[in-house]
Amino acid sequence: MAKTKSSRRGRTREVLDLERYVPALLVFLANKLTSGASAILRRHFGVGTTEWRIMAMLGVEPWIAAGRVCKVIGFDKAAVSRSLAMLQDKGLVRARSHHSDGRSLVYALTDRGWRLHGRILAISLAREQRLLGDLSAAEREVLIGLLNRLHRRIPAMNAPIDVPPER
Repeated sequence: MAKTKSSRRGRTREVLDLERYVPALLVFLANKLTSGASAILRRHFGVGTTEWRIMAMLGVEPWIAAGRVCKVIGFDKAAVSRSLAMLQDKGLVRARSHHSDGRSLVYALTDRGWRLHGRILAISLAREQRLLGDLSAAEREVLIGLLNRLHRRIPAMNAPIDVPPER
């Protein structure tokens, strides 16, 4: 959404309404959630939110390739590769050759990784409850449904767009 704003020279200009522009609201919320989680995770467990997201993905889908992690989470391959290497160095993740393509690797949590996963999961779920604390059960379901619908719209949002000519 946009709104008009008057400048000191009396001109009105169109600007984003940051309290109503949904992409900004989602990004601002995600940035604040990530920075808060990162501080907790680094302080208590020595991993960041990128590593936790990868661990969570490996918990849901063990023995997957880095490319699959990138596709689901939306990270670039370099960040995922660095994080997987760090998680391997810490003994939290192990790799093996892909069953149908010996050149690529698939990853899974180690026993140590599963133990850490459980500890971080408990904190993550508690933080989620704090975030959603003012919402009723019905409102939570509506929110989850809406967020999933928005997520499915990402390909359309990121499709090529006609750029208006300069005014």
